[in-house]
Amino acid sequence: MTTDFSIKLPPIAKRGDTLAQVSTPALLIELDAFEHNIACMADMARQHGVALRPHAKAHKSSVIAQKQIAAGAIGICCQKLSEAYPFVAAGISDIYISNEFVGPAKVAMAIELARHVKLSLCVDHIAQIEALGLAADAAGVVITVLVEVDIGQARCGVARMEGLATLVDGIVRHPALRFGGLQAFHGGIQHLTTWDLRRTSAAASADKVATYAQFLAARGIACPLITGGGTGTAEFDVASGVFTEIQPGSYIFMDAHYGANEWAGNKMPRHSLFIAATIMSTAKNDIAVCDVGLKGVAIDSGMPLVKQDDELKFIRANDEHGVLKIIDNPDAIARDRLGEQVLLIPGHCDPTANLYDQYVCIRNDRVEDIWDIDARGLSQ
Repeated sequence: MTTDFSIKLPPIAKRGDTLAQVSTPALLIELDAFEHNIACMADMARQHGVALRPHAKAHKSSVIAQKQIAAGAIGICCQKLSEAYPFVAAGISDIYISNEFVGPAKVAMAIELARHVKLSLCVDHIAQIEALGLAADAAGVVITVLVEVDIGQARCGVARMEGLATLVDGIVRHPALRFGGLQAFHGGIQHLTTWDLRRTSAAASADKVATYAQFLAARGIACPLITGGGTGTAEFDVASGVFTEIQPGSYIFMDAHYGANEWAGNKMPRHSLFIAATIMSTAKNDIAVCDVGLKGVAIDSGMPLVKQDDELKFIRANDEHGVLKIIDNPDAIARDRLGEQVLLIPGHCDPTANLYDQYVCIRNDRVEDIWDIDARGLSQ
């Protein structure tokens, strides 16, 4: 036996391969549906005169961000500072960090990013402003700062007018900081099952953020931007007359959780994200075991669905195994599925994408391109 340090992992797929030739597990993008979703959201925002700033935490890919911007997005959101670095390296020039951060190391990252891009940030505590303002003043950079207000999520964000006033006053005291407006996101209503319940809940959230903006206006403070919203409420947020910018993320992919929502008309994005899996064991009569388990699919929003196969139901995920129940049908049970490829629709696209290094992009069952997930794992 020789030791060969030049050994390399073979590619998961090559351009021109058939879908059947793709090594599994693989994260697939069906390009026709993906491009449809990008175009529809951009058109909807444009028709209502609302800016579109997609959330890159959904895909973590600078290639996808560039495609969203080419379709009309003004920039992107990132949820973490480290997540922004690959996008900056790829030339994305307008980035909003839509999440609070604290500590000298994080402030230093923000200052570094601000030297390269138009950077905006989110705060909900005066200490965050003071640390950022002192560092930005010293570094000679200018950063736009938004205050997060709680509109029902009960997570981050100030919930009282006095708290909002304190933060805005704190921002304007620092020469290097600019008050940019309000961050207002209610993630809890994105997956309300019925269309009407999402509509009424989104209206209530918009009313809450409008109250914050009215409070600032009464104090003579302009609110340049009100940003928030998500895939489940985007159609209501753009029509609210309150939000000036929306931050949907999952719309490009769709997932099983969003797919369970009720949608009106043709507003539902198309499923474009799938996991290619291979059945690797058929030792039991009533189950098939595939090669996608917890390390290949997030199950926080439920088990993945099997695409266009009524004979299989994904019922359990272990580290490297996915257990699929074969329906109680003698013919289905009798057929040996060993080696068959199945396509899974993940329950939650965001954490699933973070498990992979690349997207294998498919059109008409052939590999058209392969895109790096270059912000994968960056959660500082």
